[in-house]
Amino acid sequence: MALLRQQVLRLNCLLLLLLVVCCTPPEDPIKCSNGNSNCTITNSYGAFPDRSVCRAGAASYPATEEELISIVANATRNGLKMKATTRFSHSIPKLVCPGGREDGLLISTKNLSRVLNIDTGAMTMTVESGVTLRDLISEAAKAKLALPYAPYWWGLTIGGMLGTGAHGSTLWGKGSSVHDYVTGLTIVSPGRAVDGFVKVRRLKEGDEELNAAKVSLGVLGVISQVTFKLEPLFKRSITYLMKNDSDLRDEVVSFGRKHEFADIIWYPSQQKAVYRVDDRVSSNTSGDGIYDFIPFRPTSSLTLAIIRTTEDSQELFDDANGKCTSAKLVTTTLSTGAYGLTNNGVIFKGYPVIGYQNRLQASGTCLDSIEDAKITACAWDHRIKGEFFHQTTFSVALSSVKSFIQDIQQLVKLEPKALCGVELYNGILMRYVTSSNAYLGKQEDAVDFDITYYRSKDPLAPRLYEDILEEIEQLAVVKYGALPHWGKNRNIAFEGALNKYKNGKKFLKLKKIYDPLGLFSSEWTDQVLGLKGGLTIVKEGCALEGLCRCEEDAHCAPSKGYFCRPGKLFKDARVCTGLNSSKH
Repeated sequence: MALLRQQVLRLNCLLLLLLVVCCTPPEDPIKCSNGNSNCTITNSYGAFPDRSVCRAGAASYPATEEELISIVANATRNGLKMKATTRFSHSIPKLVCPGGREDGLLISTKNLSRVLNIDTGAMTMTVESGVTLRDLISEAAKAKLALPYAPYWWGLTIGGMLGTGAHGSTLWGKGSSVHDYVTGLTIVSPGRAVDGFVKVRRLKEGDEELNAAKVSLGVLGVISQVTFKLEPLFKRSITYLMKNDSDLRDEVVSFGRKHEFADIIWYPSQQKAVYRVDDRVSSNTSGDGIYDFIPFRPTSSLTLAIIRTTEDSQELFDDANGKCTSAKLVTTTLSTGAYGLTNNGVIFKGYPVIGYQNRLQASGTCLDSIEDAKITACAWDHRIKGEFFHQTTFSVALSSVKSFIQDIQQLVKLEPKALCGVELYNGILMRYVTSSNAYLGKQEDAVDFDITYYRSKDPLAPRLYEDILEEIEQLAVVKYGALPHWGKNRNIAFEGALNKYKNGKKFLKLKKIYDPLGLFSSEWTDQVLGLKGGLTIVKEGCALEGLCRCEEDAHCAPSKGYFCRPGKLFKDARVCTGLNSSKH
């Protein structure tokens, strides 16, 4: 009876999620105690992978390119470490930390938010780097233009997307990465004294340096302006089709080639896959659909607290059955609600949903606002008791993806309930990506796997099926040589990452030219780029947070029954296995 009440409560919470229509805007990730001095910065989730606090001596908010140039010049003259930061700070790794010293400078692009030019004849659009994806999509549509591929969450800025290689999903055309539609870019970097301590480079298509600057991890300087090549505004037709996942490994490649905007949501423990059949249609096709993805809508803060409390309880009591039941409620609710699609902006009448690109390609209405997080918020807003999670995201080459999927399915056969916790966060999102000429872009056509799962507020607390999630992570990055998403992941996913990029050394050479004193570098970025010791942080319980790959039991949680052992399938993996737990 208690379990039934718990599941009814969760279902009621999910139904509330569908009804709430307003929320609190995310707070500025920069907080200063004395005007714009003595500052700290975090991300929108409230914690970096190692839970450290990033400090800086000051923060600045340039509103024009001229102000940005002056700020960089002055900081260079004074030898200050610098980092560009974004309005919402959605990256998980420590890309925004200005280094170990506390006198560094945070340069926010929050006020660099203007659309500078739209050339309808050339189908180009020039914007400042703090413009959000939402505004880019909206302003382009007013001119009957569209960015063909983009992330699904519109609370990202142009500079943030370029810095981390953000993408949508396609194997068609130039590919799904936002940076592959950049035809021009202005970047402000440190300069020599003779140059006034600042260097402004205006790169254009054909310049080899553009291939480094358009995915830069923020280590080359601050992006000021970006020009995109757009397309005429078009319509799409979307149908979600749920199937058994028995033939997923055989279907995954061909499905991506058949449908321009294809993606797949995979529920491995339920042995189901949801195929997004998504293609362009003629602009005179009837339909005015809207995509307002349910998990990106504003949600009652009370609802979020109840859901989190339920999941905390399931973790505490090793309640795998409870997680699996909850996961089925989540997936059923999302499927019934067509994942947030409506045929006319109000109700869902049935598939296909047809509408203009700007109304279907991305969403994020939880950014719309009232000023009280105690009422509603984005689900992950760290000011409330809501979601707190890890994200493991990587790209597996098309040539290897069948074997990788098969390995995950084998693990699920060994532990059928192991990935119910992932399904609580809408399963594994599989998006298609293509090779890019960006030095730190995708190296070949691949499938990007986005896996979100529970993270405890206690860094020394193991998760349900800790070992299975760690084994999947190591299968991807070690066995299959997967590329990490630069804006997501735990530390261990980045170990040796630069060696996987054929132009990695070219990027490092250009980095020395753009920033010879390393003022835009930090200990974290130097480690990621292989310029300093590895990212591994060895200490008690380090494997639980992905700060290390366990080598001894102390790296797990032996006092709680979790010990360092080889993987169940991939014997080269070293994972934290619960030997005294009811779930094994």
